[in-house]
Amino acid sequence: MDITIREIEEKDYLDVLSLGNNELDCKHNYEDITTHYLRVKDDNRYKTFVALLDDEVVGFISSVWSYEIGRELGFMHIVGLAVKSDMQNKGIGTKLIKHIEKYAKEKGITSIILNSGVQRTNAHAFYKNKGYDNRSWCFNKKL
Repeated sequence: MDITIREIEEKDYLDVLSLGNNELDCKHNYEDITTHYLRVKDDNRYKTFVALLDDEVVGFISSVWSYEIGRELGFMHIVGLAVKSDMQNKGIGTKLIKHIEKYAKEKGITSIILNSGVQRTNAHAFYKNKGYDNRSWCFNKKL
């Protein structure tokens, strides 16, 4: 299986939207995703990469490079990672993680964080298998 990873293009928005809604239980619409990518397209801190199989989007990873007091180069925050359910356990998620890790290293970033819903136990096992520790809790408040 020959998976290609490249930066997101406008033609990928619907596929990424579908993956986010179906695999991550997001509730976004096309306007949400288009507005987001128009807002961040010229800001190199935001990156989304898609995994392609025969020109079909089968996964994506989104990140933002954040800054923090005490870390001059900040850290990479993975804000979304999804692979089509029928394509999971085929190494696509691993390729996406490795791609973002390589990208972060090239920028001199030495730390990556991510959040994962408490119910997503399979995802937790995947992240632990990739060397990610769960040393903190994420808190969220709707305003």
